[in-house]
Formats: sequence, C-alpha cells, structure tokens
Amino acid sequence: MQAGLILLCLAYVLSQFFRAFLAVLSGVLGQDIGAAPDDLAFASGMWFLSFAAMQLPVGWALDHAGPRRTAAVLLLLGGGGGAALFAAATAPLHVSIAMFLIGIGCSPVLMASYYIFARQYPPARFATLAALMLGVGSAGNLVASYPTALAVDLFGWRGTLAGLAAVSVAVAAGIFMTVSDPDKPDGEHKGSVLDLLKMPVMWAIFPLMLVAYAPSGALRGLWIGPYLSDVYGLSTQAVGLATLVMGAAMIAGTFAYGPLDRVLGTRKWLILGGNLLGCAALGGLILATGAPVWMPVAMMAAVGFFGASFPVIMAHGRAFVPPHLAGRGVTLLNLFGIGGVGIMQFATGRIHAEMAGADPSLPYTGIFGFFLVCLAAGCAIYLLSRDSMD
Repeated sequence: MQAGLILLCLAYVLSQFFRAFLAVLSGVLGQDIGAAPDDLAFASGMWFLSFAAMQLPVGWALDHAGPRRTAAVLLLLGGGGGAALFAAATAPLHVSIAMFLIGIGCSPVLMASYYIFARQYPPARFATLAALMLGVGSAGNLVASYPTALAVDLFGWRGTLAGLAAVSVAVAAGIFMTVSDPDKPDGEHKGSVLDLLKMPVMWAIFPLMLVAYAPSGALRGLWIGPYLSDVYGLSTQAVGLATLVMGAAMIAGTFAYGPLDRVLGTRKWLILGGNLLGCAALGGLILATGAPVWMPVAMMAAVGFFGASFPVIMAHGRAFVPPHLAGRGVTLLNLFGIGGVGIMQFATGRIHAEMAGADPSLPYTGIFGFFLVCLAAGCAIYLLSRDSMD
C-alpha cells in the first residue's frame, strides 16, 4: 500500500499542476492561438467544472469498484488524453475541451487517497493525513510556476504538454499495479448521497467548503498571471517567480492547518479564524493594487496561506459521515470545494470582460472584491456549524 500511496501522491502532483499551470502559459497561448484572459478563465473553469461533476460518480466508484481501478482508468483516459489534446491545440476551444478532459482524469486521485485514510486510519488522524497528502502533492503547484516557464522556453508549450501526457499515462499504470483496495465494511449497508444531503449538520459546512478554496485556487490557477502582466508588465518568467511564491505559501498553509485541530482541540474555530484572516488578505490585495509589485504578491501569498483550510474542512464534514458512505462523503465535500472554484472562474471571467477598459487594474479589483464578498458570506453561515471535535 505504501507504494500505491506514493503513486497516488504523484498523481495528485499532476492534479495540482494542471489546475495551476495556465497562469504561466497565459502569455504564450495568447500569442500562439489567440487565447485571451477570459478564454483561459473559461478553460480553467472547465477543469474545475468537470472535476466537480465527477465527484458523485467517483464517490460511487470508490465505494463499489475501489480506488485502484477508479483512479487508474480515469487518469489514463482523461489525464493522458486531455494533455495530448492540449499539446495539439490550435484554438482556445481546443484548450477548453482539453482542460475538461484533464479535470475528469484528475478527479479521483486525491479522493482515492482520502478514501483509504477514511477506511484504514482513526478519524482523529484524518485531518493530519489529509493535509500531509495535500501538502506533499502540492509540489505540483510549485512545478506549475517558474519551472514550467523554463520548460516552455526550452521545449515549447506543445512539447511540455506532450511530455505531461506521457507522465500521466505512466503514473496511471503505476497506480493500477500498486494500489490495494481496502476491505469493504462488514454487513449489508445501504445508502446514497441523498442520505448525506438530508443531514442538517452538513449544510452549515457546505457553503464555506464552496468558497474557502476558490480565492486561492482561482488566483493561483489563473488570475495572478494576467494581473501581473496587465497591471505591472511582468514577463513570463517573472510571473513564474510570483506564482512560485504563492504556491509555496499555499503548501506552508496546508502543513500549518493540518495538525492544529488536534493541538487546539477544535476544528470549527480554527477554520473560521483562518478564513477570516483570508478575508483580511483579500482586502489587503485590493488596497495593494498599484503599490510596488512585491505588495500584491505578498497579499496573494497570504490569500494562499490562509486559504489552505481545505483538508480541515474536509475532516470536519467527514467526522459526521457513516463508514459505509465514506467514499461518497469525501467526494460530496470535494464537489463543493472544487465546484466553487469552477463557478467562480466562470463568474470572474465575465467580470473581467465586462470591466475591461482604460484602467487595467479595474477588472482585477472587481474580481478580488467578488472573492472577498463570497468568502465573508461563507464564514457567516459557517458560524452555525457544530464542531466535530466536541
């Protein structure tokens, strides 16, 4: 199982890479195939939309077919096939279709790991293990920054994507050969995702799950690139360095959140406090627009750090899910977490298109303000939640 978890972690590195690399490619894709920022926002949204839409079928597949076949087959067809299509793209539409397929390919890999953790480890350790997998796998976020900019300079973006297609196929084959499926629960347990949706305790968690990851995921996944290019005139490599800083902050935040629920003895107040600090960082980002470039980069890094509460929110909801619905429970929570980013990418693409004009910073101020309002609303509803460590 150890080798299988390592391969699942490598697959999650790819997942983190694919959700974040468009920020670095925004310049070359605009030059080569005419992809504007709103085109790339749509393509990024397609990744998150397909990823989110797959969570319910992935949850069913984890509970019935097991993580080995679920992760291997989808990563092979969606990840490998989508990256190959991206490498051959000649229009923005092709990029959107490719990102849709890649989202399907990436959709099971983290949840396959979480399913194994939920079924084979004590519930009190879930948040720490989930954060560890998320933090290590987030190396893909770093690779999707300055190293990707260098790879594009050396091999071109088509050659880089072709290489990623080959890597995706190889990792999928490795998962199929090394992952072992956990034993199924004893007895005949029936149930569906509808049973989870009928639990009032979950509905105080879902709204924050919908918006907590969206600001950092959307900024790191796309908007940091066009923002720094349009407002500050940064080059592809300079944008790569900025995304590296934000990606490192997101990883640091993941490792910081992971054990704190056990240290502090609470999940609810850890999550709420962290996301309120995320609101403050978004406010600082709005105020920093037009200041020296290190200031908005620092604020984006703060958004990434405080926006890394995903595994602890997952653990909060997972604590209320019965064992026989473990797969559908974690994937339902993930549907809200990833789906929120997709929805916001579509919305922010429209905001950018509607507010574009003589002032290049104005549409980005609108985007940052939109994130702030959504996150604050999610925090307000989350106040009604019950702490899963009571």
